[in-house]
Amino acid sequence: MKFKHIIWDYDGTLFDSYPIVAAAFHETLEQYGIKEDVNEIYSLMKVTLAHANEHYKAKHNLDETFFEQYKNLRTVSDAEKTTPFNGAIKLCAAICDAGGKNYLYTHRNDSAIVAMERYGMAQYFTEIITSQQRFMPKPSPDAVLYLLEKYKIPKNEAVMIGDRDIDIMSGKNAGIYSCYFSDGNESCDAADYNVNNFTDLFGILGVC
Repeated sequence: MKFKHIIWDYDGTLFDSYPIVAAAFHETLEQYGIKEDVNEIYSLMKVTLAHANEHYKAKHNLDETFFEQYKNLRTVSDAEKTTPFNGAIKLCAAICDAGGKNYLYTHRNDSAIVAMERYGMAQYFTEIITSQQRFMPKPSPDAVLYLLEKYKIPKNEAVMIGDRDIDIMSGKNAGIYSCYFSDGNESCDAADYNVNNFTDLFGILGVC
């Protein structure tokens, strides 16, 4: 394997969740009589979910009742509709079979663990870091540095994979390699690698 330690993001990287989350936000806005473009919601959420929340909160003076309603709808939608990207489970298993290790670093709460367990993915991960651990958010390297120190990981054997610039910079700020994942045509100049499917990821990671 080219890299022995793979640090994954969750939303938009392992799981195709952004369309589901954006649709839930869009539906909640409509329940309040607010019309917004779901594609714009999606784009803002790709920066961060908090960024999208703050944008529409300021624009429409949304209160906590709105966000509680959105959270409830999102939770139901996540549970029913969010699935791993094609090839994600197979690659994580292949990494373990080849002697490598997977780690997860997400801003999500423990709902990420629930979803990974539902699809049998959690067994392939050495550690899962969620918002419950209260590390400084990306692009801070704190959580990545924690993993490097705890598991005595040489920096040249580790790579951070994510779908946002903050994922890439979190890895770069920790001094490890980075890979930008997009299921579209986007790319990130700061990343060491850019990829848009899991087939190509097999090659980048050197997993046979």
